[in-house]
Amino acid sequence: MGESPDTMDDYMRMSERTARESLYTLSRGVVETFGDVYLRKPSLHDLQELYAAHEERHGFPGMIESIDCTHWKWKNCLVAWKGQYASGHHGSPSLVLEVVASQDLWIWHAFFGVVGSNNDVNVLDQSPIFDYLLNGKALDAHFTVNGNEYKYGYYLIDGIYPQYSTFVKAF
Repeated sequence: MGESPDTMDDYMRMSERTARESLYTLSRGVVETFGDVYLRKPSLHDLQELYAAHEERHGFPGMIESIDCTHWKWKNCLVAWKGQYASGHHGSPSLVLEVVASQDLWIWHAFFGVVGSNNDVNVLDQSPIFDYLLNGKALDAHFTVNGNEYKYGYYLIDGIYPQYSTFVKAF
């Protein structure tokens, strides 16, 4: 995610090989344990269930989920990195996590912003969330509103995000 493999050697006080093997073992365990169920994009069936749930609960047909970023203060950030992880409106270094989650706490998408990405829009620009849409591999999950049929669902967002056809700003 924008860092060289050996940047953690000094910080973690372990060899590059040990750090790499530990990360590989952890990643492999997470994928083997949760991969088939939780580490996947929503299927057409999942999208249709999300549409139905949001329309029933809130009257929003075609809504996939909300998308937003959260900023976690990084208390022990290295002095040399503070400028890369700090922003004017937060004052102290932070890590930025972009998430799409449903009401049943299923996390459909999670992406940590990389160095220098200190606001929601910068993280969105680096995030792979819309790669499937841009590459023409998005599922055709049709829905209808006021007699108009739409091909793809949308995300509910706050005011900072750009005006994309897949975003609807909350009021």
